[in-house]
Amino acid sequence: MSVLTRKLLRELLQMRGQALAIAVVIAGGVATLVMSLTSLESLTETRDVFYRDSRFSHVFASLKRAPHSLEEHIRAIPGVQVVETRIQAGANLDIPDYTDPATGQFLSLPDGRNAELNSLFLRSGRLPRPGQDRETVVGEAFAEAHGFQPGDQLAAIINGRRQELEIVGVALSPEFIYHLKPGDMFPDFERHGIFWMNRSALAAAYDLDGAFNDVILTVSREARIGDVLERLDALLEPYGGLGAVGREEQLSHRYLSEELNQLANMATLFPTIFLGVAAFLLNVVFSRLISTQREQIAILKAFGYSNFRIGMHYTQMALLISLFGLALGVAAGGWLGQQLAEIYRDFFRFPYLEYHISPRVITIGAVVTLAASLLGALFAVRKAVGLPPAEAMRPEPPPVFRITLVERLGLQRFLAQPTRMILRNMERRPLKTLLSMAGIGLACGILMVGRFQEGSVDYLIKVQFGLAQRDDLTVTFIEPTSRRVLHDLEALPGVYLAEPMRVAGVRLHRGHASHRTTIQGLAEDGDLFRILDEDLRVIAVPPEGLVLGDYLAEILDVRIGDSVEVELLEGRRERLTVPVTGMVREFTGASAYMRLDALNRILREGSAVSGAYLAVDPEFRGEVLRRLKDSPRVAGVTDRQAAILNFYDTMADMVLTFAFFSTLLAGSIAFGVVYNSARIALTERSREMASLRVLGFTRGEIGFILLGEMAVLTIAAIPVGFLIGIGLIAYIVQGIDSELYRIPMILEPRIFSFAATVILVASAVSWLVVARRLKNLDLVGVLKSRN
Repeated sequence: MSVLTRKLLRELLQMRGQALAIAVVIAGGVATLVMSLTSLESLTETRDVFYRDSRFSHVFASLKRAPHSLEEHIRAIPGVQVVETRIQAGANLDIPDYTDPATGQFLSLPDGRNAELNSLFLRSGRLPRPGQDRETVVGEAFAEAHGFQPGDQLAAIINGRRQELEIVGVALSPEFIYHLKPGDMFPDFERHGIFWMNRSALAAAYDLDGAFNDVILTVSREARIGDVLERLDALLEPYGGLGAVGREEQLSHRYLSEELNQLANMATLFPTIFLGVAAFLLNVVFSRLISTQREQIAILKAFGYSNFRIGMHYTQMALLISLFGLALGVAAGGWLGQQLAEIYRDFFRFPYLEYHISPRVITIGAVVTLAASLLGALFAVRKAVGLPPAEAMRPEPPPVFRITLVERLGLQRFLAQPTRMILRNMERRPLKTLLSMAGIGLACGILMVGRFQEGSVDYLIKVQFGLAQRDDLTVTFIEPTSRRVLHDLEALPGVYLAEPMRVAGVRLHRGHASHRTTIQGLAEDGDLFRILDEDLRVIAVPPEGLVLGDYLAEILDVRIGDSVEVELLEGRRERLTVPVTGMVREFTGASAYMRLDALNRILREGSAVSGAYLAVDPEFRGEVLRRLKDSPRVAGVTDRQAAILNFYDTMADMVLTFAFFSTLLAGSIAFGVVYNSARIALTERSREMASLRVLGFTRGEIGFILLGEMAVLTIAAIPVGFLIGIGLIAYIVQGIDSELYRIPMILEPRIFSFAATVILVASAVSWLVVARRLKNLDLVGVLKSRN
């Protein structure tokens, strides 16, 4: 073993506390990187494998009714490979021992076999046998919510007729990795399920023998999806086509893609912060180490060691610390990544998880880590290499004395001597002070990011269900019906207010921009569903024209006073030019609103409604739900309170897991920065501290001087951290802004207090560790040393 190698190992042993603190920060960055990338790769691979094995379709289209003969015309569209027509319809469910209304979306399967496209992945049981009209396969989420197993039974009101069904299988589909009941904001697995039955059974129930009302297809790699959609819409328009969409617009796939994009953003943002802090710590530690080893460097050069070998000696030390942090981070990141991927797998209902840590991820982690480490140690190593032997033999010149700001302002008379020493030392090393504050501030900012989602979600719920949508129950009908149905609803016991609404599917056009959405017709003096402006003030729906959500207005690039072309996707499918007369604030979806009577006019349908908002006395809720459940014209009922609770249950694991990870990793940054700063200060000022002890200062007083400086740095860094946290939150909020949902940037006091508390606790732990070393300070040994 060479002399430099023995020196390297000895010094690493002596500075093991600092090396470990730096390695922990590096491990935090690597763990975040590995966790994010492995989860992203595994979930993407799992999705792609599931899509491939299930032959997930590229195009989806619904319509009213078309004959089988149209299938050949669809297959003749250039670029189309496989076409599968099917039947889909909604039905009310009657579940044993379950009083709330529940609905099902029923899809057809070829009799006795799996679908050619979007084929089912059976979790248990089997597919319906040919000729068995009562057999059905149920989606896993709904089955788990009610404890259904193959052999259980339930009833469904299919096209107004009650039919007893037997569950023969539980399955997953790539089409419903994430599924919502139409009109809902969040999944509700208890009250909405997906069912598959033999095609002959559904055709008979819905009078669709020899016909279909839904089509899916795949296209070749060379085909242009836009051209296929345009030709398909032209074919389906005479048959009540509702507009074809590509895979990118399919709801389940879009939600999944948004979540994967968030993982990709996390894989970039947080590791950059952690490894940047690690590079700063390495630079500070090695700069101090080289300063204390000036004589050793001079002696090594005098004995013939080249600049290269001396530079490599310190570089190897930095690399060893980094490699330890890298190994620790890969191990922790692999475990955390698997936990995170499992949460996503359960949330999105993947049938399996293709989890592994690829060599690519480890390579990326190693390259980024070693690059950051070398960058951090570079300036210190250059100083060691460029130090002439004669100059190195002399002690490092003391810092230049100058009057501090406190003294210039004459404030020193109000401060005790130890306090003046603390402030003087901080001001004379401004760069080190600022960098230490920045490191602690970054940790504080990460903690704020981990907690802001909870407050933002609470605010979103408060606005959506407290200010805008204030009904107790939302009723939707199978088909638009006469407004006279409101009298029947108001006659139900406990219903003291019923407000009509009409929802129509449309495609809005403005120049080259186009967007498929819905127009919701609202009552003139409605109180149960209200629209809000940007300041969340309730505004009345104008008598004419469209009111657009802010996100939809941004997509179409329109302002109040502009006009948009409205393409109706039902009825006569006319194209109309309608002025934009208002703008509203929305956090979910991209909707448009009109006065109900105005929407009825452009649809040329009289006073039709497609649903109603109900205000219900809580004592009569059960009776109202029972009556609605038995009504043949009701397609579904959404309970506002149940939707809120279901959303919190759904999001709890995701939010809490992210908060736990960010707290753990940010705490490691705070500890690493404060501990290293305190240890370096102790090394630099050990002679000063020993001299003060000899002059009569107590341990408490010198501890106050040393640790007080770190306390001032920490307290001063917390407001900086608040600013960093606000910036990070704004960046994340902007990054997740999409049509599906927008997270409001809500900064509650508890976010700041939580971040500050964790920083102070992590700092206190590091102070205690350093205080033990200060207590055991060897006065004689320190005073004998030259430095």
